[in-house]
Amino acid sequence: MSDHAVLHVKGRVLVGPDDVRDELWVVGGRVTYDRPVTPATETVAVAGWALPGLVDAHCHVGLDAHGPVDADTAEKQALTDREIGALLIRDAGSPSDTRWIDDREDLPKIIRAGRHIARTRRYIRNYAHEIEPEDLVAYVAQEARRGDGWVKLVGDWIDREAGDLTACWPRDAVEAAIAEAHRLGARVTAHCFAEDSLRDLVEAGIDCIEHATGLTEDTIPLFAERGVAIVPTLVNIATFPDLAAGGEKKFPRWSAHMRRLYDRRYDTVRAAYDAGVPVFAGTDAGGSLPHGLVAAEVAELTRAGIPPVAALSATTWGAREWLGRPGLTEGAPADLVVYEADPRQDVRVLAAPRRVVLAGRVVG
Repeated sequence: MSDHAVLHVKGRVLVGPDDVRDELWVVGGRVTYDRPVTPATETVAVAGWALPGLVDAHCHVGLDAHGPVDADTAEKQALTDREIGALLIRDAGSPSDTRWIDDREDLPKIIRAGRHIARTRRYIRNYAHEIEPEDLVAYVAQEARRGDGWVKLVGDWIDREAGDLTACWPRDAVEAAIAEAHRLGARVTAHCFAEDSLRDLVEAGIDCIEHATGLTEDTIPLFAERGVAIVPTLVNIATFPDLAAGGEKKFPRWSAHMRRLYDRRYDTVRAAYDAGVPVFAGTDAGGSLPHGLVAAEVAELTRAGIPPVAALSATTWGAREWLGRPGLTEGAPADLVVYEADPRQDVRVLAAPRRVVLAGRVVG
């Protein structure tokens, strides 16, 4: 497909959950619903059910289980996400500099949260800035300037002395840090598995919680009242039993806790959704998990009891609005995915895109 070609997408275009068009055109890499009047040197037609490019709202390009990776590996990660239709990624923490991806029209667009900020020896080695509470504000300011409007904290992790998950930060430290991020125009999210850190983080003004397995009937209403989003990463939570088994001998309390969080994972997500907590799809790819899992995560949201259209919104219309990026609106960049069947009827079709269009070009 040449730079001067017009792409004609026909069939059903899901501009929104209730806004379905019969066709759209891509001219100069942009979406239009007006038939082009100037003849093109080439017209390429694609038929099927079209969605905005999928969003993986918790992904780590440039990171693997051991820490930062080289550019070739990061490129392969991004291409794997692209193949499944994930064309917008919120990179929820990475020690790698992936700014070079911004210059590549053939790779997904990335919204970065800078590098993780963790308590000393309280996170995965080589991932985070590991600091003490007195330095939290300064590091949050640093990562707010480096990121794309987000900062990522590690809110809880295993405390080896306690033998279980415990909160990483005192309340006054996170209050000051979140206030500084907001002053700089950045939103703040935090990795949280357990229950203990959630109330302090939400009351301190946090914008989002990753994983959120520790939500309870006491904290879910607070999340709903404050509009704090969650990204459950259910494909990651599926690894909890194996993690628990590996730590059973040394940390039995932690292992039992991880199993309880796993056992109630679907009930937790459904209760949060029912209460009005915003829920978005993210995979946590790039640590121990492979890339390209966003379709599996959407399917997991439906297994938790979230209706299919809401689960789709968690990776398309709603997710893009939350992140401040357009969907298939007039004049928007033409990032879209085409499927053989209506994904509102069966989200499993997301696993097999017919065509992937990025920046107006058919790339898959």
